[in-house]
Amino acid sequence: MNKNIQTILDLISKSEKLTEEEKEQLSRSAKGIERDLSIVEFKLDRSEKMRRTTSILLEETIEELDKKRQAVEELALISSRQASLERIRAEIASMRKAEDLEEISPLIWQELSKLQVPYIRCGIFIVEEENDLMHVFLNTQNQQSIAALHIPFEATKLTQTVHFYWKKQNRHLEKWSENDFRNWVESLSKKGFISSQEEYVGGSIPEQLILQFFPFKQGMLYIGNSEPLTTENEELCQTLAGNFSVAYDRYEDFTKLEIAKKNVEIALKDLRTTQDQLVQQEKLASLGQLTAGIAHEIKNPLNFVNNFSDLSIEMVTEVLEEVSEAKVYSSSPQLKERFEEMTDLLHTIEINLKKIHEHGTRANDIVTSMLQHSRGGSGETKEVDLNELLAEFSNLAYHGMRAGKDPINLDLNLDLAPNLPMVSLIKEDFSRVIINLCTNAFDALRVQAQKQISDYKPSLTIRTRSEDKAVYLEIEDNGPGIPEEILDKILQPFFTTKKGTEGTGLGLSITNDIIKAHGGTLAVETKPRKTVFQIKLNI
Repeated sequence: MNKNIQTILDLISKSEKLTEEEKEQLSRSAKGIERDLSIVEFKLDRSEKMRRTTSILLEETIEELDKKRQAVEELALISSRQASLERIRAEIASMRKAEDLEEISPLIWQELSKLQVPYIRCGIFIVEEENDLMHVFLNTQNQQSIAALHIPFEATKLTQTVHFYWKKQNRHLEKWSENDFRNWVESLSKKGFISSQEEYVGGSIPEQLILQFFPFKQGMLYIGNSEPLTTENEELCQTLAGNFSVAYDRYEDFTKLEIAKKNVEIALKDLRTTQDQLVQQEKLASLGQLTAGIAHEIKNPLNFVNNFSDLSIEMVTEVLEEVSEAKVYSSSPQLKERFEEMTDLLHTIEINLKKIHEHGTRANDIVTSMLQHSRGGSGETKEVDLNELLAEFSNLAYHGMRAGKDPINLDLNLDLAPNLPMVSLIKEDFSRVIINLCTNAFDALRVQAQKQISDYKPSLTIRTRSEDKAVYLEIEDNGPGIPEEILDKILQPFFTTKKGTEGTGLGLSITNDIIKAHGGTLAVETKPRKTVFQIKLNI
């Protein structure tokens, strides 16, 4: 019973002022109240239990719903990340050329943003072990390129550290203050790796920058942020680094394939050119044999012309002597007049015969030179008058050009130093040098002449001089000049600017080899309207 009601009942029973009947009535009323209170207490207790039970069930339901929500969000995140990775893999699989890598890198940064991986700066560090170089490609969070740097490993502390952890294939984390970042930027600027500090910073300098590096086969993926990444985001970045590694592998494969393809194309082109040149060489060899045969056949009748003209001159001289004696013993004026006419006629015949002998001898010298040139000569070194050799073979080259295809008119100037010392040469070989250089000059002059410049007159000047125990030979033309980009190639075997089989590309190469074999040097000076080939031969 309730204590308060019990107290009331005790007071009623002890009261002297109340009758027994009143006490009985009050007692029944108190007990009724106590019964009603018990019912109310029971109901309240049951309500409290129900409330507690409902509260527990509600809390459990909310907790379960929250767990389900988290599970759904985690599943959605996993699905989103998986979709991002699949997009990257699909782009990698679609790579068909090296340039496609330029589309993969921005895609990785876009996917990082979509997956809500926080970063301020990001980049790729590619390690080139062969040359001790680190190729750094940096971007902002807006996928804007900051810089492309090519830094030696030992040039900065950061590249040393990145290289160290890359070799171990370990992740790396560094914390930079604002001053650390400023010092890094200033060092890059001082060492000439960046031209503008403002462009490199790309905005405000962070108070704190956490640099995190994730290794892959060819380098490190770099993420820079004000706070460290969560473990989950770190794993995602490592996965992205692996995906980039696959893309870079394909890039290197395509690059090697493209290089190999170009090399094959160059080799095929060189092979075809060599085949054409060999055919041309065969033609030239056949032409040389034909020239030698023709020259030999011409030499025989020339010998008859020269010998009989020489003999005829002797006979004319004897006749003149006889006529002169006859004039002394003749007393007839008419007969003396006839002897005078005969003398004049014989002198004319003598002059004509001497001209025939002179030009026949010259023709014989030309044919002899052609035979020596086609046969290659004896290979013996002899003391040679260089001026005489130049005059002979420059003239031979000139007449060859005039008799060949597309002849041109030009001034051939010989500025030969008098009293030039004799030079020890293989005459047959060095004659090729003169002919090759003159022929090249004629070709250059023909190209310039075809431009039809009004005041242009083709000119070839050949000079000699002696200086410092050496003889110098210069062959100068006023052609178009040699382009700078091919100047260092013109002495290479098989290099030619002529189309098809017009040139073998061996002329200047052979010329240079012959000059070297004589202990000399060949130098070239060129500019528009002036090219000089200078040969130096030690005495």
